[in-house]
Amino acid sequence: MSDTIPAVEAAPVNAPSAATAAAPEPPAAESAADQATPAFDPVRRATELAVLDALRSVVDPELGMDVVELALIRQIAIGSESSEIKMILTTPFCPYAGSMVQQIKDQAESVLEHPVKVTLLAERWDPRDAGLMW
Repeated sequence: MSDTIPAVEAAPVNAPSAATAAAPEPPAAESAADQATPAFDPVRRATELAVLDALRSVVDPELGMDVVELALIRQIAIGSESSEIKMILTTPFCPYAGSMVQQIKDQAESVLEHPVKVTLLAERWDPRDAGLMW
């Protein structure tokens, strides 16, 4: 067994290593755009809250509670030319689904003033999400 350590060539101090030389730097425009985008947009949030307030007029006829109170609205995605509301139903074969979806669409469009798509999710409704205990 040899007690000698193999010699290693030292890289010049000012020379970039192979790992740093291969990694491209992000363009300045992207980093400036990231810095300009606020983490919280108060105008968008105010619009979402206005839509939620409008949706409070849509009542599930069987339960007598509105869709917001029942926690049926899962997501509101607001766009500049169109928006989408994702929701669930209290039961998979709700007999009032068609009329409730149309009411949600109409109420949201009255606030947003552009087309709104309502998407029904396959997620199962849990009364505990609405704070209901039977």
